[in-house]
Amino acid sequence: MKSIASLGIVTLLATAPVHAADLSVCIEGSPETFNPELSSNGTTLFVLGQIYDNLISVKAGSSEIVPALAESWAISEDGKTYTFKLRQGVKWQSNDSFKPTRDFNADDVVFTFERMLDPKHPYAEVNGGNYITFTTKLADVLESVKKVDDHTVAFKLKTPLAPFLGIMAHQSLAITSAEYADVLQKAGTPELLDRQPIGTGPFALQDYQPDSAVRLVPFAETWGAAIGDEARTPKVDSVVMAISPDASVRLQRAMADECQIALYPNLADRDRIQNSGNLELVRTPVASTGFITFNFKEEIFRNKKVREALASAINIRPLVDVVYDGTGKATGSLVPPALWGHDEQIGPYDYDPQKAKALLKEAGYPDGFSTELWAVPVSRPYMPHGNRAAEMIQADWAAIGVKAEIVTYEWSEYIARSRAGEAKVGMFGGIYDFPDPSQIPNNYFSCDSAGKPSPSNIGSWCNAEFIDLMNKAGAITDQAEREKLYKQAQQVFHEEVPAVILGGADTITAVNKKVKGYREAIFGTSRLSGVTIAE
Repeated sequence: MKSIASLGIVTLLATAPVHAADLSVCIEGSPETFNPELSSNGTTLFVLGQIYDNLISVKAGSSEIVPALAESWAISEDGKTYTFKLRQGVKWQSNDSFKPTRDFNADDVVFTFERMLDPKHPYAEVNGGNYITFTTKLADVLESVKKVDDHTVAFKLKTPLAPFLGIMAHQSLAITSAEYADVLQKAGTPELLDRQPIGTGPFALQDYQPDSAVRLVPFAETWGAAIGDEARTPKVDSVVMAISPDASVRLQRAMADECQIALYPNLADRDRIQNSGNLELVRTPVASTGFITFNFKEEIFRNKKVREALASAINIRPLVDVVYDGTGKATGSLVPPALWGHDEQIGPYDYDPQKAKALLKEAGYPDGFSTELWAVPVSRPYMPHGNRAAEMIQADWAAIGVKAEIVTYEWSEYIARSRAGEAKVGMFGGIYDFPDPSQIPNNYFSCDSAGKPSPSNIGSWCNAEFIDLMNKAGAITDQAEREKLYKQAQQVFHEEVPAVILGGADTITAVNKKVKGYREAIFGTSRLSGVTIAE
């Protein structure tokens, strides 16, 4: 992506924040895009979560669904129609090419979702049209989005969907401006909708230097400030997000007061943070799952015996202890221990190199084979040390004759290549954005009704029984029954070995003691509105 500079939004600073200061945040990677609909990547959504708003959101530090651009909502008796009453008087940001003539209204909601829903929509294929969360969670079930009046929108589903409200709080379903889209289309530059963002959130994009920094300025007219919501009001003069892929570098910069907030430091550096003098260690219990997944486009990995052999060859318990620095839990359950639906009865695959060798021989590979093993290049709760995990797996596989070349890329390129199906054995994972077990399984291991893998299903595993169980669980509201179905789906997953679960850990953040009002999100990503810096 080219540098986006001088977007003409300095006018947004017309009303200065109450607590004047510049907030510096060290983040782990570059955003993929500046339209949340085109990403489910937590790094990207952390940046865009400062710019855009959803109809509803998950309250920081909890699992409670709360109003945002929608003030309220009602659900029909059959569970298939959700009617949202929209907040009035919400202002849009502006830039050199766009000055809004109206407030946020129902047209913006309809535009946002019809772009993703209707393949003939003029914006459907702009910038690739890869709507990851929508495709995975709503495409098969959402029938229509209709404007009832300027401040009312109705979503009609084909069948009931129990986690619908949680899905709507996912930050990749934030609302974009229909008027801005019209202006850009008439100018012949529709691609700028996803590159020069216009949102309703507390901050607006000022400048982006790829692999270096994202600069934001406060949007004084944001609706949170207008209604007196301190947690949604920008209170600093600017936000500079310094991009530092190395966790050690992020922490060093925080210790040197170059960053007031450093995301995802190494788990092993907890004591350094606590003893630093200028930093506080913020530990947040998040639900996350990391794994390696086998690419079913490769003939060798369509052989279940091969997958079983590779799973049996990994000594998972010491790997979890080392990679998660004593904070992880060895499990075979796709749903993590922090969330309902976790199945304690599904443990990790038994470590048995002799069994692994025998399985390879039965599969026709008595002398092993060569492959690639991709390593996540950034520190995430689901994978704090991707390269270390890959090295340990590489050594375990070498003991059974499998030679694995470790491959990695810069984070945004890694994601793009993985989603393009390039990884033979891919390392991936996710953090739950809303409190429902469906998110990670549906994101990474599901396929649509036409048999097309979801965008994040980098291994292209499509299993009819697994998908049917997940769909049944999503169509009912009884949580106990849903949990039974999710556990059955996880059992199918474990038996078929499309992936090997590696684990997940709490998030830790290094926060300068002068920073006040920063609250880590348990689900989704954290906002920087409401944050101040003490003198």
